[in-house]
Amino acid sequence: MNIWTYIAKRLLLMLPTLFGVIAITFAVIQFVPGGPVEQALTELRRGATAGGEATGGGASQYRGRQGIDAERVAEIKALYGFDKPPLERFWQMLKGFATFDLGQSFYHHKDVWELVKSKLPVSISLGMWTFFLTYFISLPLGIAKAVREGSRFDAITSMVVLVGYSIPGFVLGVFLLVLFGGGSFVQWFPLRGLTSDDWETLSWFGKIKDYLWHITLPVTASVAGSFAVMTMLTKNTFLEEIRKQYVLTARAKGLSEKTVLYKHVFRNALIPLVTGFPAAFIGAFFAGSLLIETLFSLDGLGLLSYESVIRRDYPVVMGTLYLFTLIGLVVKLIGDLCYVWADPRVQFESLAR
Repeated sequence: MNIWTYIAKRLLLMLPTLFGVIAITFAVIQFVPGGPVEQALTELRRGATAGGEATGGGASQYRGRQGIDAERVAEIKALYGFDKPPLERFWQMLKGFATFDLGQSFYHHKDVWELVKSKLPVSISLGMWTFFLTYFISLPLGIAKAVREGSRFDAITSMVVLVGYSIPGFVLGVFLLVLFGGGSFVQWFPLRGLTSDDWETLSWFGKIKDYLWHITLPVTASVAGSFAVMTMLTKNTFLEEIRKQYVLTARAKGLSEKTVLYKHVFRNALIPLVTGFPAAFIGAFFAGSLLIETLFSLDGLGLLSYESVIRRDYPVVMGTLYLFTLIGLVVKLIGDLCYVWADPRVQFESLAR
């Protein structure tokens, strides 16, 4: 099986997977209480109540259509598109997704695709720095730990790495804000946002400095956990290769330790790291950023997805799910191609099984 046949086969398999994810999520949404229609009716009922008496618990929140005439209820259903049967709405959504028309947000009253693009700069900034710092620090440190296994350097760095791994990113973020963000000690870094209010008036150098000043604490909090995992993975992978027979043979031939490490061990040890490169690259942008974005008041994709679920903004929920699932499937394919590129012994026939 050649590469193009394999890619075509994988692309065809993506379609039922993507359809299944969307269909299951859409079906679950139909049974979730407190949708946009119920919320709109509740607001009308509150406005019609003399004195604006607030509803207390969640049970009363979903009884908004009590006291609202049927004609008004029908108008609100038509406004949100819920006057049509579920299958018809599902089919219309699929036709829109086929042309990347993700619909209109119920809450923001904007095109979902434009809304996602407006949030991308924050997520890309946070993800890009997290990804590159994780790899550029973890790989050399992991190799150094493998070469110096059992030394004082290995013990000290292992302790530091494990401490970093044991502290959740959002907890570290709170600690950094308290320590350096004006909490109880010093205020060296800002509390929120990626730029200052006067960013547009700054010089070119001033804009770079201001951006780096704002991004330091969020990136530090994001890197901690992934940095520890990647460092220990690199160390263990290199240790496994160093103990293999071909390394002993290379040393017996009189090759220098540097030649053995970087010419023979390096490529084989990097195979599991390289194959995970695409997934880690995309994951840094779209995964695990919700708490960091909330803590540092960064208006990115993580916060958008969370707020959309809470507000029952179904077009945003389904649109972002569609994009993230599609990106995840493509990244998985790229990861498999990288595996074959890194290890020629692997054939496409074995991956296709």
